[in-house]
Amino acid sequence: MNVQWDHHDIAQWDEDHARVGAALQQDWAYGSCMQLIGVPVLRARVLREGEPIALAQFIGRRLGPLATLALCSRGPVWLQDLSVADKAQAYRALRKSLPLWRPRFAFFSPDEPVQSEVGLPRWRRVITGYATVMLDLTPSLEEVRAKLEGRWRNRLVAAESSDLVVHKVGTNPAQYRWLLEQENQQREQRGFQGLPVGFMDHYIQSRKSPARTVLTLRADQGRERVAAMMFLLHGSVATYQVGWSDDKGRELNAHNLLLWHAIEALKQRGIRQLDLGGVNTARSAGIARFKLGTGGQPVILAGTYL
Repeated sequence: MNVQWDHHDIAQWDEDHARVGAALQQDWAYGSCMQLIGVPVLRARVLREGEPIALAQFIGRRLGPLATLALCSRGPVWLQDLSVADKAQAYRALRKSLPLWRPRFAFFSPDEPVQSEVGLPRWRRVITGYATVMLDLTPSLEEVRAKLEGRWRNRLVAAESSDLVVHKVGTNPAQYRWLLEQENQQREQRGFQGLPVGFMDHYIQSRKSPARTVLTLRADQGRERVAAMMFLLHGSVATYQVGWSDDKGRELNAHNLLLWHAIEALKQRGIRQLDLGGVNTARSAGIARFKLGTGGQPVILAGTYL
């Protein structure tokens, strides 16, 4: 195996990324937007006998005055069905050829379930796995709706019968920035972290058609905004990125209505899978129940390895 660290074909990267339904963190545009806000990014294509078998995008940072760290989050992206031995060889090739001055540390967080054999020794796992809920959007809307948990569906029906009105939010910053401001306030209040506003602005405009990068929906009651959701699109997958609701929105189950409208819109755009984002039943039980109530598949990833 050998590793190509530069001279990548962006269109080919996007095509491969979309074909296998890879995560947001391995999207070319994600890396480009990180670079625009000052974060170092490295990209690799792993080849075996000249054929590409994996993509890997790393986010870099300094560790003190000398050492550097590179994190491959939700990657590498496997382009072929590989044995555990082949994956292990690819990991070794990536780590060995990483173009950073020593001392350096390469971290990998595979986008694979915790039960799977990922090709990395478990004794080197340094962080436990991220948990999310993946919702398959390939069935018909009727089938997706039938899989909703009963109470979730009842809340949706109640919201559909209310006076809530759902609007699509435009992609100019002036049209969605208020939602990001609400998100920042929520993070401060709850002690959460997330992608900076600057990243979001860059990502939304990262493709010629913003409709290929973002879907933002808002629920209004009369003249008042009561809830909103933002989804980032990457290839054949969308990731739920931002959600906000005030007391009235929660009372009227606005998020159930917004997510259902989002499912309809994402299917129309050819999105095949929706990553509903992190779930933490201890810290945010209500949010976890909401995501699990969609009938999506809970997934605990393998963790982060050094």
